[in-house]
Amino acid sequence: MAALITSIDNLVSCIIPIYNRSLFLQESVESALLQTYRPIEIIIVDDGSTDDTPQQIKKLVRNAPEVIRSIRIENSGPGGAREAGLQTSRGEFIQYLDSDDLLMPHKFEIQVKALLEKPECGVAYGITRLIDESGRELQCPYKSSGEKREYLFPGLLMDRWWNTHTPLYRRSVCEAVGPWTNMRMGEDYLYDARVGAMGIRLVFCDEIVSCHRDHESGRLTRGVLTKSILRDHVRLIPKLFECAREAGIQKECKEMQHFSRWAFLTARQAGAVGLVDGAKNCFDVAMSATLTEDIIMKIIGLTARIVGWRVTGKLCLLRDLLGKIRLTLMCF
Repeated sequence: MAALITSIDNLVSCIIPIYNRSLFLQESVESALLQTYRPIEIIIVDDGSTDDTPQQIKKLVRNAPEVIRSIRIENSGPGGAREAGLQTSRGEFIQYLDSDDLLMPHKFEIQVKALLEKPECGVAYGITRLIDESGRELQCPYKSSGEKREYLFPGLLMDRWWNTHTPLYRRSVCEAVGPWTNMRMGEDYLYDARVGAMGIRLVFCDEIVSCHRDHESGRLTRGVLTKSILRDHVRLIPKLFECAREAGIQKECKEMQHFSRWAFLTARQAGAVGLVDGAKNCFDVAMSATLTEDIIMKIIGLTARIVGWRVTGKLCLLRDLLGKIRLTLMCF
């Protein structure tokens, strides 16, 4: 890990990674500039963009050089870009903001105050709302960001229940958790899990603090499980399980049982696309996390040992497809 930087008391560092997506950048940066809290710094990390993004960044820096600065790195993915921003930041508090999302004007003020009032807590979070491309509200609260929780686990075993921009971190937490992973998908989920594994306490701020934008312009996560996405999923599953165990989560909790089924599904999906080692690892996690003896799981595990995970995965997908067709026919 790089040498630790001496932080500036009370400063909030807002780190914005971007790659070939200038469409919403100005609005995202403005949402940070409009914070009612000071002092702040905004660090835009150009992750090797090849479109007009560098020109847009120059304009933004030129308009507010006392607050905004930028760095450019070789394309490293969102995790690598956030890590580069963290290493050049100086704030006592750290905010990660993707270039298409928005912060509410009072976010820093509310969350810094909460952390100062709760020195035992390392992360403050609040309510996130989902908006569309034009800014129209689609859902609020989004995910489980409106629920008061003291720790990230066991909820993380069900879902990543907040977004990257929802929390505000103490810098000490970011330094303790270590560098961002080079995964292209799920890197933020794993970061949360590592924070959760450390038992970092959360403080909930019962106000809307950020907006997550749903759009079609270059978003990495669109719900389609490609082989490249599954490649990162099979890396995430074992690490998430390891973090949960470090956090002291037991098999008996319902969240762990949900996670076991998720790991089992991922094993079958990974096998079908030829990610044999990943499929086996996810299956082993599923077996380690399950509380009950699942006959289907055992049969599929035995099948995989005989014919391999690639064939087993394809057979499972075919079975699922036939089941859906049967269900559809029954509805007529």
